[in-house]
Amino acid sequence: MSQPHLLEMRGIAKRFPGVVALDNVSLAVGKGEVLALCGENGAGKSTLMKILGGVYQPDGGEIFVDGQPVKIGNVTDAMKLGIAFIHQELNVLDNLDVAANVFLGREPKIGPFQLINRKKIHADTEPYLKRLGLDVSSRTRLDKLSLAQQQMVEIAKALSLNARIIIMDEPTSSLTLTETERLLQLIGELRASGVSVIYISHRLGEVEHCADRVAVLRDGKNAGEIGKAEISHDRIVGLMVGRDIKSFYVESHATKTPGYLKIRNARSSRYPQKNVGFDAARGEILGFAGLVGAGRSEIAKAIVGLDAAGGSEVSIGDQRVKINSARDAIELGIYLVPEDRRGEGLVTRMTVRENVTLPSLQRYTALGLIRRDRERKTADEQIASLKIKTPGCETAVVNLSGGNQQKVVLGKWLSMSPKVMILDEPTRGIDVGAKAEIYRIMRALADNGAVILMISSDMEEVLHVSDRVAVMHEGHITGVLERADCTEENIMQLAVGKKIANAKPAFAG
Repeated sequence: MSQPHLLEMRGIAKRFPGVVALDNVSLAVGKGEVLALCGENGAGKSTLMKILGGVYQPDGGEIFVDGQPVKIGNVTDAMKLGIAFIHQELNVLDNLDVAANVFLGREPKIGPFQLINRKKIHADTEPYLKRLGLDVSSRTRLDKLSLAQQQMVEIAKALSLNARIIIMDEPTSSLTLTETERLLQLIGELRASGVSVIYISHRLGEVEHCADRVAVLRDGKNAGEIGKAEISHDRIVGLMVGRDIKSFYVESHATKTPGYLKIRNARSSRYPQKNVGFDAARGEILGFAGLVGAGRSEIAKAIVGLDAAGGSEVSIGDQRVKINSARDAIELGIYLVPEDRRGEGLVTRMTVRENVTLPSLQRYTALGLIRRDRERKTADEQIASLKIKTPGCETAVVNLSGGNQQKVVLGKWLSMSPKVMILDEPTRGIDVGAKAEIYRIMRALADNGAVILMISSDMEEVLHVSDRVAVMHEGHITGVLERADCTEENIMQLAVGKKIANAKPAFAG
């Protein structure tokens, strides 16, 4: 008689107002198996895993662990069953240190007053950090860590639970190549020790590398499964979207105006002693590559007036402009789509309509009152243009998938006709189909005369989408590569601070 699966989910259904998120979905995972769960944004992957993790309650279906039916009423129930969930959107408290986050809610106590045994917490946390290769102290506050390091803390927390099943939702979306390699190695170690991993990722190369089996969802339903021997990029995409993605990369047809945007003496609070300068052409997509911590996001914030300790000299066309605040940048048509879309790009409890029109409310007022009909018209146009999956513009953004939330952030700025659009990790956690739409939008903006600055840690994205690539290392630009010279090897050489012959200076003069 064959062994029962460690986990089975049978006929799971979940409905939200106006949306059927899951329709009779089934999933099974064996002991020590790495199951990749793939699908476009809005396919139901995160919803299914939130049901397994006790965040949501299903409207139908059953869950079995070790062949026995279980009821997972909350996150604590899931933890007791040995299920740990590493969320795509980080679930950390950045005012606490690393150890406090790892053992949050499970703190060991000491003495008659049952005080938290901080010495033990820190001692118990250190081995998990070493296992992950995370070179930070357990006493470091989370707000002092990069997004990638915070994500590794989440993984350390899951390891500390001694989980039997670990759900990883886009775990490498903010990790460097080295951190990603260490995580994939760790997944192999977990598999060997009998721990099962459910791995959600849009980086299909990682799926091919680590998965024993792939399950694909499409529109809230099972689309099919792929066994180990048949796993390939094309097979996965075929089940996800049913179309070829070779046409997703869009070539430039714009007439470029070199030096339209000039940045000089840009400084960030992270690297206050280093000045950054570069030129970008009107009609081009200038990619920014570099390792995590190179200072790319910080320079973007300095340009748009979000870094109080930073600063920069900005010229658009022949006009020198002064940017002291984000409002100044917005009035000049210089917009930033931040890396942390939930924390910095959206007000998630507000509706799609409210988020899209928030930066430009004066456009929708009459006699001091907001004209919601005008707001709805703009929001509906962006929903249609960006193919945002939502019941309507009055849906709260918190109820949308990560990819559709990102599209709302884009829609907010696209409705305001940008001159310069800075996109920081624009497709982080977004599926191949949605990526293609965003790439097309970026190219259309450039072709219509905007300057696009794209910060990305996805090497494939940098190589395929950029007209030129500026590479940063420790707070300064080490060189700029023309498209013909954009190779992974050249970018990595510059990213680690080495000089190469075919790299050009960031600006003339």
